[in-house]
Amino acid sequence: MNMIPQFLIAAPSSASGKTTIARGLMALYTHKGLHVQPCKCGPDYIDTKYHAMVCGRPSVNLDSFMASKSHIQEIYARYADHADLTITEGMMGLYDGYDRDLGSSAEIARILHLPVILVVNARSSAYSIAPLIQGFVNFRKDVEIAGVIFNQVGSQRHFNMLKQACDDIDVRCFGYLPKQSEWEVSSRYLGLDFNTDSKSQQLIEQLDKTVDWRGLLELKHPLAAPSPVTSQRDGGHILVARNADSFSFIYQEHIDILRTLGTVDFFDPEENFSLPDDTSLLYLPGGYPEQHTEALMKAETTRKSIREYAQRGGKVLAECGGMMYLCKEILTDEGCWEMCGVLPYSITARKSDRKLSLGYRQMEWNHQNLRGHEFHYTQFCNEVPASMTQVYNAAGTPVTTPVFREGNVIASYTHLYWGETDPLKLFL
Repeated sequence: MNMIPQFLIAAPSSASGKTTIARGLMALYTHKGLHVQPCKCGPDYIDTKYHAMVCGRPSVNLDSFMASKSHIQEIYARYADHADLTITEGMMGLYDGYDRDLGSSAEIARILHLPVILVVNARSSAYSIAPLIQGFVNFRKDVEIAGVIFNQVGSQRHFNMLKQACDDIDVRCFGYLPKQSEWEVSSRYLGLDFNTDSKSQQLIEQLDKTVDWRGLLELKHPLAAPSPVTSQRDGGHILVARNADSFSFIYQEHIDILRTLGTVDFFDPEENFSLPDDTSLLYLPGGYPEQHTEALMKAETTRKSIREYAQRGGKVLAECGGMMYLCKEILTDEGCWEMCGVLPYSITARKSDRKLSLGYRQMEWNHQNLRGHEFHYTQFCNEVPASMTQVYNAAGTPVTTPVFREGNVIASYTHLYWGETDPLKLFL
C-alpha cells in the first residue's frame, strides 16, 4: 500500500471557515509543486468545481447516502492514485448527517480512516474553546481528531491563548488564520461562490506563514490500490452538455462511467450545435440555465436538434437544469424564454415564485433502487405534473418531486447518482 498524507477538513458547524481553509491549503500545496487530490463530502457539485480549478485534477464526491461503503473506498483509492496527498473537505458540522451522523463527514472519516483537522471559529473565544475541542475529541473514538486550525483569530496574543488551551487538553494545534473578511467565501444563488478572486495569493501567503503545513504532511496513512477500470463497451457515441455555468453540475464519477460505456464528447448548449447522427445517449446535467435563458434560446439550432433527436426516440437523461432546458419555456423576471419543447411544461424562475427544494432523494425504477439529491429554487408553473414513480426523501417520506419517462426521455429535478449502476439500464 502507498503511504501518502491524507486528512479531512471539518468543523463543529457550518460557517466556521472550513471551505476557506480547505481551498487555501489545496492552493498552497499545489503552489509548492505537490499533486493534490481534492475530495468533497456529500453531494455538493459547486465546491468541487473550485477544487478542480485549484488542483488541476477532478474533485470526487464522497457521499454515504448515495453510495455504498465499498464504492466510496474504491473511488477514493482510484482518484488518489498517483497523488502526493489528498485533502477532503467536509460538509456542515462534523457529525451533521441526514439521520444523526449517518451521511456526515464523520462517517466518511470512519469509512476511509481519515484523520480529521477541526477548523474552529475562535471569534470572541479564548480558553473556553478547550471544552468544545475536547468534546469533539472524546465524542467518538472511531473518529480521529488529529488537530485544530483556528479561524478568525484577532491577534498573536489571541492565538497564544488558544494554543495554550490546546496544550492543556493535549490536542495538536496546526496554526490559525487571522480575522480578514476578504478571505471569507462569498455566497451565491445555490451555494458558495467557486470563482477565484484577487485575494487568493494573499490567502496562500498567509497560510504559509501561520499554518503548520509541513506538520500536516506528517499525517500519512496507507492508500489502498485502486481496482482496475472496466474496459470500454460498445455504448456508442455519448453527448454531454457542459459549460462553465448553465450545465456545470456534474459528478466526475458519471463522466468516467460514461467513458467505460462508449465515446464521450461535450458540447455547449449556449452555442449552435447539431447532434451527430450516431448519438446514442444525450446527458443533460444540472446548472444555472435560468441565468442564461437568452443565450440558450438564441442557440436555436441546438434546441431544434435536441427536440428532433428526442422525437426520433433518442435516449435522453436530464436532471434539474437539464430537465428545465427540455421544457417548453422558462419564465424569469425579465420575460418568457423558449426552450427545447421536448417536455410540455413551463418552469418559473421568477423571484416571487422561488421556493427551496432540498434534500436526498430515493426511488425505485426498473427494479433498481436509485438515490440522488435535489437542490433548486425554480418550480413548475401551476400544478406539479404526475410522476412515473414515487420519490422519497432520506427518511422514506414521500415527496412531490416528479420523474418523467416520455419515450426514451428520462428527466427529473433529482440529480441521480449512478456510480454503482449502469445508466443505460434506466431505459429498459
